[in-house]
Amino acid sequence: MKEFINENRLKLLDIIEKKYSLDIDGGLQTEIPALDFYFSHKETEFNTTAYEPSLCIILQGSKAIDFGKDPLGYNIEKYLLSAANLFAKVKILDATKEEPYVSLRIKFRLEDIYEVIKNLDNKKFQLSKKTEKGLFFDELNERLYDPVVRLVKLLEQPKEEIEFLSPMIIKEILFILIKDESGYFLNKFAMEGTISNKIVKVVSQIKDNFNEKLNVKELARLIDMSESSLYENFKTITSMSPIQFQKKIRLEEAKLMLLNQNIEASEVAFAVGYESPSQFSREYSRMYGMSPKAHAEYLRNQESI
Repeated sequence: MKEFINENRLKLLDIIEKKYSLDIDGGLQTEIPALDFYFSHKETEFNTTAYEPSLCIILQGSKAIDFGKDPLGYNIEKYLLSAANLFAKVKILDATKEEPYVSLRIKFRLEDIYEVIKNLDNKKFQLSKKTEKGLFFDELNERLYDPVVRLVKLLEQPKEEIEFLSPMIIKEILFILIKDESGYFLNKFAMEGTISNKIVKVVSQIKDNFNEKLNVKELARLIDMSESSLYENFKTITSMSPIQFQKKIRLEEAKLMLLNQNIEASEVAFAVGYESPSQFSREYSRMYGMSPKAHAEYLRNQESI
């Protein structure tokens, strides 16, 4: 099995290098909307990274993820599943100029998972009431790797073929994940009425209204749950409280505004929901290690390299 995975991993690296080059640093969106790549030519310290519902596979290098208690590592032999919009601290390992870190991500919606699940026999999923973390790791296998390879190979084909076939292959990938060990994990988050699904709805609500004042009581009422239960389950799934999560969303949005718009930091502070520019600057510096203005300049310089 390892031989099959390694052989196909090298094929994927070859396709990516021929089409895009491996000299890129940072993210790369492909012609398939659900598929993107990430590259790094150096190891990094732990940095906050935003995840969304997706399947992540490393093609070269390795990574450590701090999500809760102890950092977890994964490499070319494992895959990662995120079932919600989450934040984790990530450290890239085993990355050099000669052999950069390369990973791929296939994004999906929980609605896509549900569309597959509802056509399957759900009886095998005896869903416990216990809430679990929103990230799941497991060993890669031939059955999962095969459609992933076919999806990336589609990038060599005409646009018409990409548009027609990519949704089918992604649905096949979800089907395989649901039939695999990860099926239990995905089912808990996708099925209406489960605690995990309710928390995902709260996550989406906070994300969509990040610049408004957080009303936990109203959020709890929305999902028919007590405030204490909401706090407890939210923290289990996302590794942070609702207030901490909103703060992360606000600062991520602020980073994008500073990078892409010619706008003062104080204006950004108010736009993302802060009442005090000085508090915004302190919290931004705490998260990114430098002031909003300095960080924006740093990111622009990185893009031009």
